Amino acid sequence: MISVKFFRSNVIILILSVLLTSCFSRYLISEKQVRKHYASKDIKPEIHIIKNDTLSLSVASVGADTLPMLLLIHGAPGSLWGYMNLMDDKDLQQHFHIVSVDRVGYGKSALKMKKKRKYVTSIATQAKALLPVFQLNHSDQKVIVLGRSYGAPIAAKMVTLVPEKVKELIMVSPVIDPDKEKFYWFSKWGRNALIQLFLPGAFNTATAEKYSHSDELKKLLPVWQNLLVPTTVIQGGNDWIADPTNIDFARKHIKSKKAQYIFLNNAGHMITYTHLDMIKEMLLRSQLFKEKISAIDIEKDN
Repeated sequence: MISVKFFRSNVIILILSVLLTSCFSRYLISEKQVRKHYASKDIKPEIHIIKNDTLSLSVASVGADTLPMLLLIHGAPGSLWGYMNLMDDKDLQQHFHIVSVDRVGYGKSALKMKKKRKYVTSIATQAKALLPVFQLNHSDQKVIVLGRSYGAPIAAKMVTLVPEKVKELIMVSPVIDPDKEKFYWFSKWGRNALIQLFLPGAFNTATAEKYSHSDELKKLLPVWQNLLVPTTVIQGGNDWIADPTNIDFARKHIKSKKAQYIFLNNAGHMITYTHLDMIKEMLLRSQLFKEKISAIDIEKDN
């Protein structure tokens, strides 16, 4: 009888593990998939590991490092490879040094903590850990920071730490309202210690972030008033992960007069894929204008 119960328990755990993995498989990209994706491409991202005594950050970049930096911050679960379509875009490659980074707890990015904690769920700690990436900006221009989903509040916090280094913040499908955190049927199972043994590390990190996210967002409330750089918030009306009313939260709490809000009625969560052309136009518009002004100045000097 005991063996039958044990067998049933293990079967249930295995089934749940498969279901949980499949739920977010679209957001997890394996090294094999990355190699296959870039096997036939002429331009491949360069991989950097930024290291010090306590921190290791995995970074992929494409484009000349003398071009203005476009820094991409992923959600949960996710990885730097979640932005492959932006990194592969030839127009963006010509105008930006595109840098995508694995947040702490994802990929090969890790942070040694004084207190032994398995996961780094603090938004402030995640944001501070990303600051060394700014060292890769070798241009004479400030950085454009784009954060998606759970990466959006981390991007916002980071921007307020170094506003003098940032030209613009773009938050896509942001999860920023502490009262609108969504939980699903599988959420509680993702916290089961036995099931976690069978799940990808990124999924377990994302689960830990989810259960602390509401409290972390409450700590972030004062940050929105200090967000003074030009900020764009983009939200989809059919987003099943980030409640569409997150854009209302942004309108209410972001005090910057340089903020704009874009609501796409029929868009889902992955706006950086489904609306790539719109994202590109937004990124290139200001850059092309600056290049045109520079050209005019040069002509005047001559």
